[in-house]
Formats: sequence, C-alpha cells, structure tokens
Amino acid sequence: MDNRQAIQQSIREQGDKIRKLKAEKAAKTEVDEEVAKLLDLKAQLGDEPTPKTVLKTPKGTRDYSPKQMAIREGVFKVIVDCFKRHGAETIDTPVFELKETLTGKYGEDSKLIYDLQDQGGELLSLRYDLTVPFARYVAMNKIAKIKRYHIAKVYRRDNPAMTRGRYREFYQCDFDIAGQYDPMIPDAECIKIVYEILDNLKLGNFVIKVNHRLILDGLFEVCGVPKDKFRTVCSSVDKLDKTFWEDVRGEMIDDKGLDPISADKIGEYVQLNGNDCEGGHRVLAITLVRFDMSLARGLDYYTGVIYEAVLEGAELVKSNSKSKEQIGVGSVAGGGRYDGLVGMFAAKGKKVPCVGVSIGIERLFSIMEAKMERGNQEVRTVETEVLVASAQPNMLEERLRLCKELWDAGIKAEISYKANPKMLDQYQYAEKAVIPFLAVIGEQELKDGVVTLRDTKTREETPVPRADLVSTIKQKCCSNSI
Repeated sequence: MDNRQAIQQSIREQGDKIRKLKAEKAAKTEVDEEVAKLLDLKAQLGDEPTPKTVLKTPKGTRDYSPKQMAIREGVFKVIVDCFKRHGAETIDTPVFELKETLTGKYGEDSKLIYDLQDQGGELLSLRYDLTVPFARYVAMNKIAKIKRYHIAKVYRRDNPAMTRGRYREFYQCDFDIAGQYDPMIPDAECIKIVYEILDNLKLGNFVIKVNHRLILDGLFEVCGVPKDKFRTVCSSVDKLDKTFWEDVRGEMIDDKGLDPISADKIGEYVQLNGNDCEGGHRVLAITLVRFDMSLARGLDYYTGVIYEAVLEGAELVKSNSKSKEQIGVGSVAGGGRYDGLVGMFAAKGKKVPCVGVSIGIERLFSIMEAKMERGNQEVRTVETEVLVASAQPNMLEERLRLCKELWDAGIKAEISYKANPKMLDQYQYAEKAVIPFLAVIGEQELKDGVVTLRDTKTREETPVPRADLVSTIKQKCCSNSI
C-alpha cells in the first residue's frame, strides 16, 4: 500500500471514529479535536474543498467588454488627435511615486491618495493625478519648455459613483504647456482644446466655466476669511458642483470654524457669473466660455486662471427625501495655471510656469455608452476587413495561403478556425462581427484564377482576378470609409 492509499484508509477510519463519538454524544471538544485530525489528513491528500470565491472587481473599478473598449478607443482617438493637432509630444511616468513627491500638493484631497506598503525602504504612493508627476519630471530633467500630453491611469481612494463615471481607478488625458510665455496665450489654447474635444465628441450642450485663483483669494479676504483658511475654504467652495450651498455653508462653519457672516458673504459672491468671450476667446471662436465665481478647483497647486467644462444636465436636484442626487456626470474636464509646482521640486526653487487641462475619459465614456445604447447604434469590436471563406472541404491550406497574401498586403483578414466550416456559419459570423467583405475561394475559383468577393451588407458577389484582389479590397474599403 502506497502513502496515498494509507492516508485514504486513515481518513475512513477517522470518519468512522467521529461518527461513533457523535452517536455516543461525546463532548464537543473531543469531537472537534478528532474533526481537526480528519481535516489535517485530507489536507495531506490535497483534496480539501476549495473555499468558494466571489468573483468581482474591487470597489470603484470595472471591466470593459470588447464593445465598451471599442467606444472608449474611439474617444481616445478624438482626444489624441486634438492633442497632436496642437503640437504636443507625449511622455510616460511611473504609476507610483515616492510618497514625499505627492505629499502636500493636493490639500484636503491628500487623504484620497493610495499609500503602498514599504518596499525596500521606499515609501510609495499610487499617483493621484498626472500633473504632479509631470512637474517632478520637468524639474528632474531641468526642462525649460515643453508641450506634452499624457494618457494614463490614476488612483483615488474616493467614494465611487460608477453611474456618473466616478471611479477609484480611471484614466486621465492631460495636455500641459510648461515654459515662460506671454500672458494668457497658452491658457487660451488649453481652453480651446477642451472646446474642440467636446465639440468633436458631440455629447450635447456644454459650458466652460472660468475663474481665477487670485480673484478667489481677494473674495475670501473681502469676506473676512483668515488667510490661513483660504485653501481649506476654497476646497469647500469647490464642492458646489457636487452638493448644495447649504451643505457647503455648513461645512465651512461647523467643520472649518468659519464665521457665519463670512460664509454668507461668500454665498452671495459665488452665485455671480456671466459671459466672457473677449480677447483670445473671441479670436479662437470659443463661444461657450462663462465667468463663474463658484468655480474653485480644490487642488492647492493652482495659482492663476482655472477652468472647468460642464455638460448640460449636470445640475443638482432635490428629491423628496433628505438625500440629494446629481443628474449627469458633472465636470468632464478641468485645469488651470500652476506656476509654483515645478519649483517645489527644482533645485533652488527655480520656477517653470505651467498651464494645462485634464480630460475625464471615464465620464465621457459613460455618456457615449449611454448615448449609443439609447440609439441602438452598431459598434464594431474588430477591424477585420475581409473574412477568407470556402464552401468546399479540404480548402484549409488555400484559405491560409490567401489570408497570408492579404496580411502581407496590410489588409486586416481572418479565417474560420475549423478545417471544413459550413458556408452559412461563415456568412453569419461576418454579419455578426460586421466584417464588410468575404473572399470566397473554392475549386472553381482556383481553376479560373479568381476569388469571389462578397459584400456582407448587400450580399452582392463579384469574381475578382486573384492578382487584382488586394487593390480591389483596398479601393472598396477606402470608399466605404472603414
């Protein structure tokens, strides 16, 4: 008897012993002791039952299906094309930074930073945004001027609101201009970029709110806010797009110790807004810019002009209960000037003026996804242009040979992975995957030196000489704008 059989025999004997103890109503401690021995024997076999695992994504994260990825990649393309059109180059930075790099840059939002366990003596944190790593990159590499874009994931330990595109892991699409330039010219271009992207995505009506950090500081001073409370009060005002004034007022008074008279004065000012399309905005044809005193942008590193894009329908509404609900996704882009951030990292505090904007891709995606679902729009999840097919058996090698010809010519093609697939199955696959053409090959086509090209949509079939197949497919694909 080998070792495994011996253990199995011991398990049977131990099971009999436990059943006997239970029948004799032995003490629970004695039974538990024998059960533990039984479990230990089963563990030696490696056959112990695996605990049932609940399969889910972590809170504030999600998976993306092929259809959802196709939509998101379309949004990415619009954004990247815009960034490149404005002359930006791209960089990349680590997904985590030294904790000291991120500390003290985000004000009250610093509590949302994900800290990692000590790794080899370095205290690390997941990046909260792409702006601070960019400033560190500029200072570390002694860069005086750069126009860059960066698309990457960031992490925030926030309360997620998945239906409104607010996650703990999400992409940011950043465009920044660093360097000493004449006033407001780079700032106007950043606002123009926001306008172009939202206009090209055709998400509906939107407005770009504009304010200035120095105006806010002056407002706080006039309202009697102590200077050491400017940033913390600013953080409260920044929540006006997420909650109501009554809640913001209560936070400033109860949590931050602001005088009620000062809070009420702030309440009068932050309701002021108006149209402002002068100067560069008018020249650049940015017609949806509005000055808004309630815009605060809570991050501590902003020093000048600040802006935020909001889609129509993101207003707050009150329900019958005490809870408040925000309709829509609110801000979909935001940014501003941060002239002092690079100096926090640079030797001797050398400043490099910067201005930039960040596009909230997840929020835009949520809107695009809902829009396509409402309109029952067809979404292609593959870019295949041709399905190489055959109705006859024993044609696998010929299908592979033709597929290779198309691949070598740069045409996106695929075949069925069955040796002898049914023609109907191949037709149905092409229709389901929205593959525009089938290149059908059989014994007669080989004899005649042609390939039957079938249009999936019209079902029209045309014999094409084998030598002309590549050029014919490219011409048809180009005319169909695939």
